Amino acid sequence: MSSTWGKNIEISIFGESHGNGIGVVINGLPAGKKIDMDKLLAQMARRAPGNDKAATPRKESDLPEILSGMLNDTTTGAPLCAVIRNTNTRSQDYGNLMTSPRPSHADYTGHIRYGGFNDVRGGGHFSGRLTAPLVFAGAVSRQILENRGIKIAAHIASVGTVEDKLFNPVDISDELLERLSTEKFCLIDESAEVPMRELIEDCRMSQDSIGGVVECAIKGVPVGIGSPMFDGVENVIASMIFGVPAVKGIEFGSGFEGSKHKGSENNDPFVYDGDTIKTETNNHGGILGGITSGMPIIFRAAIKPTASISQKQNTVNLETHENTELEIKGRHDPCIVVRAVPVIENATAIAILDLMMDKYTI
Repeated sequence: MSSTWGKNIEISIFGESHGNGIGVVINGLPAGKKIDMDKLLAQMARRAPGNDKAATPRKESDLPEILSGMLNDTTTGAPLCAVIRNTNTRSQDYGNLMTSPRPSHADYTGHIRYGGFNDVRGGGHFSGRLTAPLVFAGAVSRQILENRGIKIAAHIASVGTVEDKLFNPVDISDELLERLSTEKFCLIDESAEVPMRELIEDCRMSQDSIGGVVECAIKGVPVGIGSPMFDGVENVIASMIFGVPAVKGIEFGSGFEGSKHKGSENNDPFVYDGDTIKTETNNHGGILGGITSGMPIIFRAAIKPTASISQKQNTVNLETHENTELEIKGRHDPCIVVRAVPVIENATAIAILDLMMDKYTI
């Protein structure tokens, strides 16, 4: 499996959903960086399961055990390794998945790719559980970025057809970014919470699931970061975000909507703001030619509905070579989007830190 990512900051994710533990090794972190562990644990808690009806009832504390790379809450320059123990597993719920793969899950493709030796319990290494060590790595990275004035936050842009307001792509306040980056049900317009929760609850009660969109903003990245053609900012962020299970699409700036417009409508005129060059609009999402323009970086990630639903579904029996029905047991999120927000935020922090280290000594 290719579970290693990065050029300047290299992360390696290990473990399975129902194994003894999951974790990450981070190579390339600069030494002498003080890490606020309370802030780090707050990011872990935002993603942790079992805290909300919109999430799986599986309860995990997600407390990281740091094995190396940090002393007195300060990075040492050695590889930073953290392990998160799995303490609340019910592997018996997944016995039938060895022969009957879940529709729209990785059970079948993993079975073929790894000759039937893949761990299907809780999704194994394909599980969203593996985003916990990703959040740990991102929570470390974002604190290093914050010391350089770079702030990252995301929100639930939509659940199904229920939508939140989108970021103002030109003017995003630090106060808004700070609020969103500490909440669990992250919305710009908090009045959208009730209809979103009602839709999620309707899906939960009908043994179904619902997808949505997460919008992320990065503020404070200086102009000139990124290396085209294949190490551009979009390339690096997208390669990281597509490592998050259930992400099926990504767009930057005006994205697909911009493709419907004329150049005269979608272009962003340059203006001087004192000695600083900015753009009047930000349809380019802060990136031109794969290089940062100094404007806020804006992107949106599409999150598919949770594949594991309790309704009976059609599948196949890999042993008998017959069509069959599958009734999934276990504990699953009726909507992944809510818990995906801190994952997207913190995964983005890793990507931005990696990009920044191309040009700056962090």
